[in-house]
Amino acid sequence: MTEQPLSGPRVVLASSSPRRRELLTLIGVRHAVRAADIDETAYAGEIPRAHAERLAREKTTAVAELDHDAVVIGADTIVVVDGDILGKPRDERDAAVMLRRLSGRTHVVLTAVAVARGGRLASGVESVDVTFRRLSDDDITRYIATREPMDKAGAYGIQGFGATIVERVDGDYFAVMGLALGLMVRLMAQIGVEYRFGPITESASAMHNAPATARPSP
Repeated sequence: MTEQPLSGPRVVLASSSPRRRELLTLIGVRHAVRAADIDETAYAGEIPRAHAERLAREKTTAVAELDHDAVVIGADTIVVVDGDILGKPRDERDAAVMLRRLSGRTHVVLTAVAVARGGRLASGVESVDVTFRRLSDDDITRYIATREPMDKAGAYGIQGFGATIVERVDGDYFAVMGLALGLMVRLMAQIGVEYRFGPITESASAMHNAPATARPSP
């Protein structure tokens, strides 16, 4: 477990994703990291939005049960095309199949965020449309050779080399990176903490009025 010096309520990120760590650091949120170890297999018949939100809630809950007083943030990002969930590629061949499928098309990125503290849990999902330019076989081969696609849902990362194959983003860019920051801040308010452009502080009124558990978004 890596940790930075903290003030106010402690914040724990239930993920080892470097991109999520970078985004929290970008907005001045000091945090510790405790990756949640859960089974990410989709249930039979589970729709993509419900799948992403369930995983975010399960990751957050798993860590919150170990650290009741901390503000725990969990997230899950999936790529959806034609109703199918594209996870991390198994190998280079699988990455090439995914990239050919996304080439010249618009797909959906769903990033679910869950925040917990003191028995309270709130979650939601940000949906973003992402359009790729048309990719040649050579583009795909060269991109895979960078190794960037191999640990990312949909076989691309928008914050790296993959930025050059994205033609358009309609929605929250940070959600495509892996953490919907605006949604996260709204969820924090629901469980009794506030983001003050850096520090995370107690919110007595929010803690008093917030439900013990916010239902998953429909």
